[in-house]
Amino acid sequence: MSSTVKAAARPSARASNAKAGKGANGASTGKAARKSVPPPPKKAATAARGPKAEPFEREVVDRFKEALAAAIKNRPADDRRLAGVARALALWSPLARGVVADAAEALAQKKQFDRELFLAAVRALGELGDKRAIALIKAGAEHDESATAALCAASWSTDPSLAPVLNKAATQRSAHIAFTAELARVIRGESPGAHLRGLAPKIKESHRISLCAEVLVPVARIPKVAPGVQHALEVLRDAERHLGRWLVMAEVAVHGGDLKPIAEAREKSNEGPGGARAAWAYVAWALDPTAPAPVARPTTELVARLSDRPSADRDTKFLFRLAQAGVRTTKQLLETFARELPKGEDDDAVRAAAYLVRDHGRDDLVQPMVEIARNPQRRDELRGLTAAALWDAGRRDLAKELAQELITQQAGLYSGAWAMLVLLAAQGRIPAGTPLAFEPVVRWIQAGWLE
Repeated sequence: MSSTVKAAARPSARASNAKAGKGANGASTGKAARKSVPPPPKKAATAARGPKAEPFEREVVDRFKEALAAAIKNRPADDRRLAGVARALALWSPLARGVVADAAEALAQKKQFDRELFLAAVRALGELGDKRAIALIKAGAEHDESATAALCAASWSTDPSLAPVLNKAATQRSAHIAFTAELARVIRGESPGAHLRGLAPKIKESHRISLCAEVLVPVARIPKVAPGVQHALEVLRDAERHLGRWLVMAEVAVHGGDLKPIAEAREKSNEGPGGARAAWAYVAWALDPTAPAPVARPTTELVARLSDRPSADRDTKFLFRLAQAGVRTTKQLLETFARELPKGEDDDAVRAAAYLVRDHGRDDLVQPMVEIARNPQRRDELRGLTAAALWDAGRRDLAKELAQELITQQAGLYSGAWAMLVLLAAQGRIPAGTPLAFEPVVRWIQAGWLE
C-alpha cells in the first residue's frame, strides 16, 4: 500500500540523505484531539527568552545551521525538504527559531524571495507570533514569489505596522494575492469582509487550488477567526468540487462562527449514493467536534477524497485524523497499511502500526518498529519518524532510547530532527497531550509540504 508521503518524498529523500545526513505528537484519544495541529507556545519566544537549550538540541541545531549555510550558498535540489525541517524545529525550539530567522534574513538580503527556505521561515515565525517575522513579512509581501506566504503569515500578527502593507496588497490586480491580504485583514479585525466577498468570485480554479493549500490549510489552524470570512468562503465552496478542499474552506468558516457548512454536510450525508453519503458524514464529523463518528468504515478512496491534497496524491491525512481521535472503525484500514511494516519502507505503515499498538493492543508490532529505527539501511527520515511514532503509541522509554541512539550515531538530519522532538517531549518542552508524528509536522519533514 503506497503512501502519499512516501510517494512525494522518496525520490528526493535518498538524494538528500547524503547531503543532509552528515552535514547538510503522547496522544489523547478524546474529541479534543481532532485538531490536526499542535498549538504553538502561547507567547512567541525568542532565543534569548526561551528555555535553556539541551545538549542534544544544540547538536541537532548546529548540524541544521551548517545545512542551512550550505543551502543558502549552493541552492541544493532538496531545498524544500530542508525547509520542512526548519518548520518542524522552529515550532518547539527557540534555538532553532533563531537560526531560521537568521537564514531568512540572509536570503532577504540576497533578494532570494523565491526560495522555499524563505517561505518556510516567514510562515514559521509568523505563525508563532515572533517579532522577527515582521520585517520578513514586509519584505516578502513586495514580491510575487513570496507574497502569498508572507501575507498569510500576517494573519497571526497584531503588529499595527503591517496594516499599510496588507491594505496595499489587498487592492492589487492579482485576485488570489489580494484575497490573501484581505483575509489577513479580516482576521486581524481591520476589515469587515465585504471586499473579501467581492474578491472570491474572481478566483480562478487553479488559484483556488493553490489558495486552499497555501493559505486556507494554515489558517484553518487558527481556532477562532473573525466572522467576516463567512460569505467569501461560501462563494468558494459553491465553486469547489473537491471534497477535501471544501472541508478546509468549511473549517475556516466554522471557526468564524458559521454553522451553515455543518448543516449542509449533514444534509448531504443523507442524500445520493452510499459512498457520497459516507464521505459527507465524515465531513460533518470533522466540522462538529461534538458529533459521534460515522459508523461506516473508512476506505482508501474515502480517505483520499477527504484530504486537502490533490486526489492523485492518495494522501492519508484524514485516516490518521480519525485514528488520533480514537475512532474504532479505522482498525481495519490501519491493519491494511501496517501489513507493509516488515518491508521497512512505508511511512503510513509505521504510523498505522503506532495507532494499532496504542489503541488495539498490537504489541507484536513494536519490535518491527524498533528494527526500522535501528537499521541504518532504512530511509533516514523513516527511522526518526518511527521513534516519534513509538512515543505517540505510549512507548515513551523505548522511544527516548531510540532517539538518543539516533543523536549519538549522528544519523541523518531528518532522523535527528525527529529524535530532537522526542527528547524535547521527554524533557517536558512539548505538552504531554501533543502527538509528535502527526500533521503538519509529518508533512513538513517527510514530504516537504510547507503549508
